[in-house]
Amino acid sequence: MDKTAEVEEILDSCRKELSRRIVGQREMIDGLLTALIAGGHILLEGVPGLAKTLAVKSLADITGLVFKRIQFTPDLLPADLTGTLVWEQATASFSVRRGPVFANLILADEINRAPAKVQSALLEAMEEQQVTIGETTYPLPDPFFVLATQNPIEHEGTYTLPEAELDRFLLKLLIRYPSVEEEIKILNFAASRTVEPAAEVRLTPVLESQSLETLRAAAHSVFVDERIAAYIVSIAAASRPLGAKPRQGIAGFPGEPAEKAVKEGLYRYIAFGASPRASIALYRCSRIQSLFAGRSFVTPEDVKAVALPVLRHRIVLSYEAEADGLDADAVISRLLTFVPIP
Repeated sequence: MDKTAEVEEILDSCRKELSRRIVGQREMIDGLLTALIAGGHILLEGVPGLAKTLAVKSLADITGLVFKRIQFTPDLLPADLTGTLVWEQATASFSVRRGPVFANLILADEINRAPAKVQSALLEAMEEQQVTIGETTYPLPDPFFVLATQNPIEHEGTYTLPEAELDRFLLKLLIRYPSVEEEIKILNFAASRTVEPAAEVRLTPVLESQSLETLRAAAHSVFVDERIAAYIVSIAAASRPLGAKPRQGIAGFPGEPAEKAVKEGLYRYIAFGASPRASIALYRCSRIQSLFAGRSFVTPEDVKAVALPVLRHRIVLSYEAEADGLDADAVISRLLTFVPIP
């Protein structure tokens, strides 16, 4: 079978299988698949009832990965996440009791409800793919993914996620309300399953290790022109304010995006810009976006398509942006207009 056809067949099988539980939400489903192929973590943000938890559980079912759900609460301790040392009376020694983080796919539900100590423990797991219990460091299973959810409308009893942790998430997906047609389908789906809930619909594992490696190899083979790489770096660089002093332009981009942003006064809305980790994420996700479109090369439209989910949690807005009613997506969209398209 042709590689392109094989990739398309695998992706179609994944979407078809997930649609047996989830109606619509194509952006969320493609975002989950993107993170799985890229080997990155995802932050899902949306009001309750939009199938965030169900989507993560369904992803685990179609991959056959070991899945653990951790409900984050203000009284959660790092040991509840990573595990702890337990004294064994019979052997007069300590033994390790591993926590729920020792799984392939972790659902960190309402992640912003946990205090700083728990966030620090999770940060080590996300970045180093290991945890430290006592004086010993233990590797986590491979692959290892964290899919975290947070509720944007409840702030009592929550903690703001540290920027260092946010930067470790490959994507931040905003889960939106379904359309009228999709919600009618949801009603009909629920009405047809008065006994068996949607979560109990059995899914077939269609994205096991061999298929996942096929997708990763295909994404790695997608060609990225040097001008596209420069375009990606230009977008990340344009998000970094340095007072009113424009930076030196990147070769091939004489328009100087930073200079335009200064003239437009856009930097008064940005406290901190995206790190080089954002450039790497844009590069990886652009390749996968091209793969989804059935192309063997990355276009500027692929980069722009993934710019919002890659950058929206990496750009820190100023108080002035909040006062003017601007969110990260609005600021990033304006930045994209300043960067010349190759």
